[in-house]
Amino acid sequence: MCATCGCGEHTAGVITIPREHPHQHSHGDEHEHEHEHEHVHEHDVRHGGDHVHLPVTDTVTLEQKVLAKNDQLAQQNRIRIQERDILALNMTSSPGAGKTTLLVRTVTELREMPMAVIEGDQETLLDAERIAAAGCRAVQINTGAGCHLDAEMVRHALDVLDPDPGSVLFVENVGNLVCPALFDLGEHGKVVVISVTEGSDKPLKYPHMFAAANLVIVNKIDLLPFVDFDLDQCREYAHRVNPGLEFITLSAATGEGVSRWYEWLSERRRTVSSPIEGTVRQA
Repeated sequence: MCATCGCGEHTAGVITIPREHPHQHSHGDEHEHEHEHEHVHEHDVRHGGDHVHLPVTDTVTLEQKVLAKNDQLAQQNRIRIQERDILALNMTSSPGAGKTTLLVRTVTELREMPMAVIEGDQETLLDAERIAAAGCRAVQINTGAGCHLDAEMVRHALDVLDPDPGSVLFVENVGNLVCPALFDLGEHGKVVVISVTEGSDKPLKYPHMFAAANLVIVNKIDLLPFVDFDLDQCREYAHRVNPGLEFITLSAATGEGVSRWYEWLSERRRTVSSPIEGTVRQA
């Protein structure tokens, strides 16, 4: 998670531990020398070789603290969302899988279903502007160096967006199949969008995301004749990780198969008062 990759404000403490040398003494003498220490320093100790000793237990503790705080805020978001009878979906994918294109088509064609979108990207307002141009209310969260949205970011976005009671809220996460799997935002479920240009083995490479998901959308099926993608194999790999995972194949560009996606949304909208079946919470 992010305690390892170093993104976001939550992990700032990991890089503030001072290096071992030089030492500065309080008696006024500043000099560089070596000591033979018997105790273990809790920092990155680099030796003459290529190996690095890292405080693994400290990293695990930090991850637990970060996730515990996030889960508390996510539960507050969940209560707030449920009180307004809103269906909230966390839309995840690799960069370029086509989830924004799918959302633009969705908000354009399902005018009868009130919707709102929280857009997450490291920079720019481009995706939020695309959603707004399609006639849907949207807010943009720019995470800077951060590789995922968290519950606190979503809480602030909810304050600004104020989605209508009874609406569908799409939270389009930063393009990344690693960290978003671990961070609960208060949503009802996660939707993973992959494309046929990415390879059939995505579920095995990113098992935590597919274990946490409720639905996989395989996008860009109009390109199937031109790429080496085995849909059956991809489904089989995904079900190894999460046997209850649902699949929809479509093309957000051409509209092929999107009707099944709309049916799925309508079905979940009718059962918004209860969690989506098959949700797996990752520790």
